[in-house]
Amino acid sequence: MPRSPVIPLEKSLTLRSPAALVEAGLAPASAREGLDRVAERYAVAVTPAVAKLIDASDPQDPIAAQFVPTTAELTTLPEERADPIGDDAHSPVPGLVHRYPDRVLLKLVHVCAVYCRFCFRRETVGPGGPTMLGEAELEAALAYVRERPEIWEIVFTGGDPLVIAPRRLAELLERFRAIEHVKILRFHTRVPVVDPARVTAELVAALRSTGKTVYVAIHANHPRELTAEARSALARLADAGIALVSQTVLLKGINDDPETMAALMRGFVEARVKPYYLHHGDLAPGTSHFRTSIAEGQALMRALRGRLSGLAQPTYVLDIPGGFGKVPVGPDYVRADGSVIDPNGGEHDYRFHDVV
Repeated sequence: MPRSPVIPLEKSLTLRSPAALVEAGLAPASAREGLDRVAERYAVAVTPAVAKLIDASDPQDPIAAQFVPTTAELTTLPEERADPIGDDAHSPVPGLVHRYPDRVLLKLVHVCAVYCRFCFRRETVGPGGPTMLGEAELEAALAYVRERPEIWEIVFTGGDPLVIAPRRLAELLERFRAIEHVKILRFHTRVPVVDPARVTAELVAALRSTGKTVYVAIHANHPRELTAEARSALARLADAGIALVSQTVLLKGINDDPETMAALMRGFVEARVKPYYLHHGDLAPGTSHFRTSIAEGQALMRALRGRLSGLAQPTYVLDIPGGFGKVPVGPDYVRADGSVIDPNGGEHDYRFHDVV
């Protein structure tokens, strides 16, 4: 029997249906019919590590809000779209996105350990389709990269690339070793946070086997996600010399206040994860209940600037719908008249010092 390319998740432990969520006490039985309709369209998975973090007695629990489906997901606004950041417009071969000159994204897998209710790829990830890129698709992606010396970095995404079994991952990464102009391999993942037991010595060894510089971007949105087990998993990666950066999505009612965001960013830094991006919510179908306004995000960033170490400051970015790329949308501290605003809101004249 051929081995699975993806580490199996114990189905009796990972909750994969509304029925399982109801049985575990994470969703009310009265909501079952509506949640079944949500699950017909969008994948559901809640790992044991996530389930034990959920406070089922709190209807506003920030962990449940991220992973337990609700019927709010059945409401799709006119401006929402299946491909909100325009991956398809920049996909020259299947599974590969080339939006920026010096890097490409490679969607190795189409499954995740958990499924975030706000995911911008929620229309394309989950069980039911192919688990991984096929061999012909992978070879086409490799050929595309080989032929373009301007490609300096490959960003492995999906799905979640760290659900791939370590031996299979090492085999895949070996194929990138010989591409001389590729210097950086970056992995976008939730695994160390939502299923930290997967971060084994074998997985760490697979990441280190490439002969390239490896970065791992860790996705977490609330400080409670940085459990002792998650921090241990992050330490295993950091101790191996793997650089860690963070990714967070700004989510209404979950992390859109300065206290929560500051605690999360400090938690990242304490775990040797450099805060990198705070993403404005994308226009994915059925996610409007998660989105703040950009003005609210800018006010949050302004509050963080006044209270938080520079080490803990992420860049607030908007991925422009339609495939036009990410741009920083943080607050502006320099006004057109030459005045500068300090972190406490004070205004200072800088016109006579700004010499070209």
